[in-house]
Amino acid sequence: MGLDDKAKNKAQEAGGEVKEHVGKATDDKDLENEGRGDKASADVKQAGEKIKDAFKR
Repeated sequence: MGLDDKAKNKAQEAGGEVKEHVGKATDDKDLENEGRGDKASADVKQAGEKIKDAFKR
């Protein structure tokens, strides 16, 4: 399950990156901010996965 969660987090981060760049290119501040939020959310989830991995050892 951990590997699946990590993959989902990476996909969310990549999607956020795309939204942020599209928002910048089209001057859509809402989309740009949504992309930043998606990336931040994915980063927090990835940090949680790293903490879980550290306690497994």
